[in-house]
Amino acid sequence: MKIAGLDIGTSSCKCTVFDSDGTYLDNAHKAYPVKRMATCHEIDMKDVRDSVFAVISEMAAKYPDIAGIGVTTFGETIVLTDEDGEPLHVSMLYTDPRGADECRELVEKLGEMHITEITGTRPHEMYGLPKLMWLRNNRPDVFERAHHVFQPEDFIVFSLCGVAQIDYSLATRSLAFDIDSLDWSDDILSVAGIDRTLYPKPVPSGTPAGKVTRKVAEKTGLSESCVIVSISQDQIAAAVGAGAFSGDIAVDGSGTVQCMTPIFESRPDVHTLYKGYFVTVPYVASGKFVTYAYLYTGGALIQWCVDTLAKKEKEEADKLGISVYELLEKQYAEKMTSRGLPADEPTGLLVLPHFAGAATPYMDTGSKGAIVGLTTDTAVSDIYMACREGVCYEMYLLYKMLQETGYKPAKFHATGGGAHSAVWMQMKADMLGVPFTALKTVDAGTVGSAMLTGIAAGVFKDLEDAANHMVEETVTYQPRTEMHEKYMKHFARYEGLYKAVRPLV
Repeated sequence: MKIAGLDIGTSSCKCTVFDSDGTYLDNAHKAYPVKRMATCHEIDMKDVRDSVFAVISEMAAKYPDIAGIGVTTFGETIVLTDEDGEPLHVSMLYTDPRGADECRELVEKLGEMHITEITGTRPHEMYGLPKLMWLRNNRPDVFERAHHVFQPEDFIVFSLCGVAQIDYSLATRSLAFDIDSLDWSDDILSVAGIDRTLYPKPVPSGTPAGKVTRKVAEKTGLSESCVIVSISQDQIAAAVGAGAFSGDIAVDGSGTVQCMTPIFESRPDVHTLYKGYFVTVPYVASGKFVTYAYLYTGGALIQWCVDTLAKKEKEEADKLGISVYELLEKQYAEKMTSRGLPADEPTGLLVLPHFAGAATPYMDTGSKGAIVGLTTDTAVSDIYMACREGVCYEMYLLYKMLQETGYKPAKFHATGGGAHSAVWMQMKADMLGVPFTALKTVDAGTVGSAMLTGIAAGVFKDLEDAANHMVEETVTYQPRTEMHEKYMKHFARYEGLYKAVRPLV
């Protein structure tokens, strides 16, 4: 018997198959187009659905005994469908600017803090409800034909098994979900003028939706006994895949986007989280919540630095048979030691990592990146290390704000490609003053999806059992007091960098 995790992102989807003891077997991947223009950011959910069927079919041909498939996706993006689940329009992505006027209308009628207290989410046009109101106001031909309002997860779940349900974490991305009652908010929907019957049934993360339909089984090669499971938004699945189930452990997601996911044992103070645009999301463990503290450019900033500035170093690294990252770190260490300094001495440069806009705590898409402190002595390796530092300084700024809630984890579990960088992991531990434990898996979201699917399919007893099979720690990096103190001297300057740069760009 096999279990599978279906991870659906904004540009591609992947189906990963594991055996009954949690061992990775195989995966299939397929991309789809996204249209980003000045006035619209759109994705056709028909393309997404076709790609999902393609990767499932590829895996089912090799592993016909797949017992369950868990679905995890990106959030906010809505799709209106007819009764049969057929999309009626091309969907607006969360970055699409439409819905701003409708969001202001909600705030004027209900108050920003009141909406935040109900939903755990500070109002913003990125969320589903303002975009749904925009469709009603501007595309009545579409709105009047709608039978369902889905997000990507529940759209795919419905496409596979014909059941309309959405997990709590994705429901919170609608701006219409009450995180206390764990149901749609009549208060908000009545003011918005939206019928709650359009929305699917909210359920806990990891809830089985049903078996695949006969039509889907025939189309994909899956068994008709295969169960489809509503997992969560991708960051929740990643937290599960990182083995983080209590407030003692936070998650460090070191991918293209840099995301910290703290876990709260009870609902945190919404007023404190409000200041940093931090959301409050129900977690898989009953009564617990998480939030997301993130930068749009984590690994993406490092990749930009290497691709743009280190072309010569790339060629040299290829000749030496090592990675360009290893070469740049070696060059920087040699430069520091030649001056009688520690190999990992802070650069003294300041990098504002807003190369794709600012996420939490600013939510300022107009912010730009900056590199401050350059001299004729500055080398590519200095800028490379400073980019890593810049991400860490922004992480520490977010971490300080989260500590205002009383939050203090014992350690971080690190996932994603960045978790394999010993230099970056040690830098994060030193900067935040908390141990960082790297995990073997890069794709924690897929692992988390498979873990919850395994529980639903009866392969694992519970989360702890699933984690014992599928979560493997590698190296723990302990914070060093002397390095923390050095970084804090530079962080004192970094704290004012955004306010100094923003008026200029």
